Amino acid sequence: MITCFDIGGSAIKAATATGPETLQTIGRVTTPLQDFQAFAGAIAQLVEAGEAPAGTPVAISITGVIDPDSGIATVANIPGIDGRNLAQDLGVFLSCPVLVANDADCFVLAEAHAGAGRGHRVVFGAILGTGVGGGLVVDGKLHRGAGGWAGEWGHGTIVATQVSVPPFELAHIPCGCGRMGCLDTVGGARGIEKLHKILHGTELVSLAIIDRWTAGDAATAQTIDLYIELVAQPLALVANIIGPDIIPVGGGLGNSAPFIARLDAAVRQRILRKTERPLVVPAQLTVDAGLTGAANLGFSQGWL
Repeated sequence: MITCFDIGGSAIKAATATGPETLQTIGRVTTPLQDFQAFAGAIAQLVEAGEAPAGTPVAISITGVIDPDSGIATVANIPGIDGRNLAQDLGVFLSCPVLVANDADCFVLAEAHAGAGRGHRVVFGAILGTGVGGGLVVDGKLHRGAGGWAGEWGHGTIVATQVSVPPFELAHIPCGCGRMGCLDTVGGARGIEKLHKILHGTELVSLAIIDRWTAGDAATAQTIDLYIELVAQPLALVANIIGPDIIPVGGGLGNSAPFIARLDAAVRQRILRKTERPLVVPAQLTVDAGLTGAANLGFSQGWL
């Protein structure tokens, strides 16, 4: 058995798992943001509520990045744990083994084992949510990479400034990571909203943009054309470098099947491998993917 957690800046969700896909929900509490003792106490409260035997391992999916060498967590929106060796400190507090991974990594683990990536050897999970993220699973194992940054295709100065459809010149936008022109500035929900405002001078939320495009609206069709041009190129580069069998897409933008089908067609036009089979597909685990990923994270370590 494993006690699994999905931790974000608003809530901590918990479940017990007797197998990688067998979850029993425990409940959720508000995430304590400022104080480590309060944060660890909330985890302990949920462990106790799950009635797991003493010493039962804990596996955590968390917003933020975990350095696989040092164990140090970078979690800007939960200051009370930022800069800590979270697995070690929680392990001492709870008196049990603890394993922690980034939520995007847990997403792709879940999709690789129980979702759209099931049966595929190389799975790259792409997050198109508020921003852009990702993770990589090879032969069922999470590839963390140096510093814990593997799969972060949303960063680096990679956004094109000249696009052909529609003909447009785009200035690079400052990114929260400190760089200019990162895909994260245009590739997520906030990004597509920025593109729409740049093109049309009006504000529209991301889901409304997609809904209107699906209904045949001409203005949002221009926004989608620009978005696809900007995002398909770096995603095709990822595919050429990694060679994934499949790319499940999570996050709010991944919920539109026509939108992901459009992105898939554009990516497959740009990659070296020619295939008629869909490569970029909607994620299948839209509920409790973080908990499922945490369970898979734990069981991939041989925890029973």
